[in-house]
Amino acid sequence: MAKAWRIRRDRIERKRMEILIEGISKQFDGFAALSPIDLAIPSGQLVALLGPSGSGKTTLLRLLAGLEPVDAGRIVFGGKDATRLSLRERKVGFVFQHYALFPHMSVFENVAFGLRSRPRKQRPNEADLVARVNTLLELVQMEAFRDRLPGQLSGGQRQRVALARAMAIDPTVLLLDEPFGALDAKVRIELRRWLRKLHDETGFTTLFVTHDQEEALELADRVVVMNKGRIEQDDTPDRVYSHPASAFVFDFLGRSNQILGEVRDGLFHADGFSLPAASGDCAAGPATLFVRPHDLSLAASGDSTIAARVEMVMHLAGRITLDASLPGQTRPLLIDIAGDLPRIPQRGESISLALRHYRVFCTPG
Repeated sequence: MAKAWRIRRDRIERKRMEILIEGISKQFDGFAALSPIDLAIPSGQLVALLGPSGSGKTTLLRLLAGLEPVDAGRIVFGGKDATRLSLRERKVGFVFQHYALFPHMSVFENVAFGLRSRPRKQRPNEADLVARVNTLLELVQMEAFRDRLPGQLSGGQRQRVALARAMAIDPTVLLLDEPFGALDAKVRIELRRWLRKLHDETGFTTLFVTHDQEEALELADRVVVMNKGRIEQDDTPDRVYSHPASAFVFDFLGRSNQILGEVRDGLFHADGFSLPAASGDCAAGPATLFVRPHDLSLAASGDSTIAARVEMVMHLAGRITLDASLPGQTRPLLIDIAGDLPRIPQRGESISLALRHYRVFCTPG
């Protein structure tokens, strides 16, 4: 079985199913759900579309699948213009958040459904169909459940069946819409690691929608961060997290602190301190300094430190977090500190903080 699938996989990879998105846009009742965007996805990559609700990520996925028509622009699969093709003609494997399995069909027949639904001339003979479905069930580790109904499976098992069904039609690309959204946290973690391994074995060009930042950063080759129908940043997970292109990306990805101030003469100024502002972030005017809790550390008082007052000490999941106030700021700072310090600061105590890494962005308006 495994050898047969590897041969199949090699044939898929030779298709070079890169995806090109050229200036596509979409409106619903006058609302711009997706502004004109451009995006190139190389063949074989696993790409996460990440953003808050209403950012346009699911709209983009549905346009790629052919479930919605584009208002403008072009979609190209493997060098072929697919903009006006239907879902069937595009041969897209689409996996929904809530599985959409047929409850009266066995696991085997759910996976076989797309093959049995083909026109007679394109339909494989029964022996080939059985071999392909069995190979897929083995690949997703569901061969022992081939005769069960979906109602007899766990949520994670049903999602594996949905993925096998999407792959059965030999798709050009795989599109996954919040594939783990209906699962509990532990199962999500297990399945996303399994999906990464599955992707490495099969080589499908795959896009998945998620609002889970950890899921995107752990699973994807590239992360496309979306906001208000536009792409804020498109880069590797490491660079999106460590080199955010905008204040929105910095704030959306992970925990962050924000300090309001202004930039003058290359320095960021706030009440009681000033720090260098990197060139290109903000030339002058009102600005916001962003820093992550783990990039703040306790330090001896000095020119490059910030004076703060401890308001709360929290012990959270093996780490210690301080909640501290700054002069002239309405939002408190969150500071992650090492639990093995000789002494943990207490509520009401004055402390000095050093900033390891931070970014300064101009404040809009």
